[in-house]
Amino acid sequence: MRLCLNIALQMQGVIVGWQVYELTHDPFALGLIGLSEVIPAVSVSLFAGHIADIFPKKRIIFLCLILLFLCSVAIFSLTFYTDFVIQQTHLIYGIIFLTGLGRGFLGPAIFSSMPLLVNKNQYADAVIWNTTLWHFAAVSGPALGGLIFSFLGFSYSYLIVMILILCSLCILFTIHIPFTALSKKADSVFNSIKEGIDFVFKNELILAAISLDLFAVLFGGAVALLPIFASEILDTGARGLGILRAAPAVGAVFMSVMIGFYPIRKYAGMILLTSVACFGLTIIAFALSKIFILSLIILVVNGMFDSVSVICRQTLMQTLTPPELKGRVSSVNNIFIGSSNELGAFESGFAAKIMGLIPSVIFGGCVTLLTVLVAGFSSKKLRDFHFSDKVLK
Repeated sequence: MRLCLNIALQMQGVIVGWQVYELTHDPFALGLIGLSEVIPAVSVSLFAGHIADIFPKKRIIFLCLILLFLCSVAIFSLTFYTDFVIQQTHLIYGIIFLTGLGRGFLGPAIFSSMPLLVNKNQYADAVIWNTTLWHFAAVSGPALGGLIFSFLGFSYSYLIVMILILCSLCILFTIHIPFTALSKKADSVFNSIKEGIDFVFKNELILAAISLDLFAVLFGGAVALLPIFASEILDTGARGLGILRAAPAVGAVFMSVMIGFYPIRKYAGMILLTSVACFGLTIIAFALSKIFILSLIILVVNGMFDSVSVICRQTLMQTLTPPELKGRVSSVNNIFIGSSNELGAFESGFAAKIMGLIPSVIFGGCVTLLTVLVAGFSSKKLRDFHFSDKVLK
């Protein structure tokens, strides 16, 4: 289900980015796509975590998929009114806003479903293989989006997105997610939300890991600017854009499979810090490259390091969070991490507008390195953390 959905959303992200840039030729317009999605996602996230902990998760996922499907239908319909859309680009932002709303509720519901489907001693493996499949979707989605668009245009590309989301919706009906209200409905919404926030901010390991990824993704994400690199720097067009978007996920899939066979146990904290630092270095290297093949290799390596940090953080969160708090802790994580991708897209577009394309990406990579230094020196628990057998059982 998640594979079909993530492929669809990755495809849609590439196609929308290319369409908006084609209509506006403005890097700031690309940043507004991310902002349009992050505002609703952040706004509802804490409430969504509370809902995920007290209501049937399958019902929440179903309603979110319906909303995402309707959004895909709406954006598909706009492709038949091209002249109108050129003058009304804000309609695209409006649809992306609704997509962000659906994803804001979807994330906590899916995250908190894991303890209902697998045992605790399976969390680490479940995180690894879920991450692998997510990155596989991130490989195939952008590649399919770029290739299908380059051959068939916007309409058919959005039609395939609709079909994939519909497939995801159908597959959901085959999944049995037991309903267990892990949080008391009698608790007030505000007390329930506060409980989740307090847990995150009182747990030094979770807070440090989330904060590290927040600033790394916020300032180190050049993905939103790839349409400009593909069009003006590397001169590869839509097909090249799809390949560039897929490249980090190729590296991530490879690294996820490797970690699946050789799990991270010792020195997990130092490995997390090192991988984020290397992530920042690859961002700087990508900004300086003007050769398509070299840029592609750099993005693959970038995805490998990103995968390490994602797996470490997700495993840490799943193993250290009590089942009755998973929805709310996931919602806090979504504000930090889930939203940072979209905020990072906005930051990248804004910085490129102010500083210029290449300097803005280099600046982002340098901020990522600075973040690692601050996190490393300020959190001894993170530096010394290991995934011991006791933690994983």
